[in-house]
Formats: sequence, structure tokens, C-alpha cells
Amino acid sequence: MAGAQRYWLVKSEPNLYAIADLQREGQTCWDGVRNYQARNFMRDAMQVGDGVFFYHSNTQPMGIYGIAEVVREAYPDHTAMDPADKHFDPKSEAANPTWMMVDLGYVGTFQEPITLATLKQTPGLEQMQVIQRGSRLSVQPVTPAEWAIVVALSPLVDA
Repeated sequence: MAGAQRYWLVKSEPNLYAIADLQREGQTCWDGVRNYQARNFMRDAMQVGDGVFFYHSNTQPMGIYGIAEVVREAYPDHTAMDPADKHFDPKSEAANPTWMMVDLGYVGTFQEPITLATLKQTPGLEQMQVIQRGSRLSVQPVTPAEWAIVVALSPLVDA
């Protein structure tokens, strides 16, 4: 399905990296992912131009705060090979990297965050991964239908 746009949701704790940080910087590498399924999504499926919901976790209210897009496809996560970095993985090798990252570019911030409670109450989002009990993946797919429903919930203020 090369070339078909896909949609994603990435999670970040706002005290570590918030949508405001991405807005200020314009783009960032999405490093430090240390879950194989999330890594596989980035490595095997994320493509330049894919839409990305930016979700703030471990805060009140949790929810989708903005939109980014993939601006660079997967490449080795350099933080895995840096002993001084908190994401260091001593088993990762430059010749055969275990961990990958993509670059995300800022698109816009929602006028109002689309809270987890709102997502749970919105018809058509019943199967959305982020609202499923026990769903902890920091990178997860979003269906085109889910994307359309969520985007309609709040305007972007600065896209």
C-alpha cells in the first residue's frame, strides 16, 4: 500500500515534550521509542505525509492536543547508542540498529484539546486504540474514519 496516506497517534508526556515544543521547533525526531510494536509501525509503515495526532498522556486532561505529520521516514535512533542518553540500549548496534525513529513536523494545535473522555463518548470512535483499556503504545495507527471524526471535533488554531 505504498503511497497511500496513513494516520497515527503518538503519545508524549507534556512535561517531557509537548505540542507547544513541536510548534516552537517546527519539527523533531521522535526518538526514545522502546517498544517493538511501536518501532515496527515507525519502521515499516509510517511514510512522509502521514497525519499524526499528538496526544498528551500522564496529564490532566489527557487527550489529543494537535496534529503533526511525518516529514522523514524511519532511520536509526541515535539515542539508543549513546551511553549518556536516558534511552541508551547497550544491545543496540550501529551496524544493525534495533531502534528507529521518524521525524515529525508541526501542523497545528487544536483550539480545545480533544480529551480522552470526549474520545470515549464520540460515536464512531469505539474501536480507536487509544481508548481501549490497557492500550499503552506510544505510537499507534488511526483509521481514516477515526481521523475524520476527531479532526471535526475542534478547529486547529494555527494551521
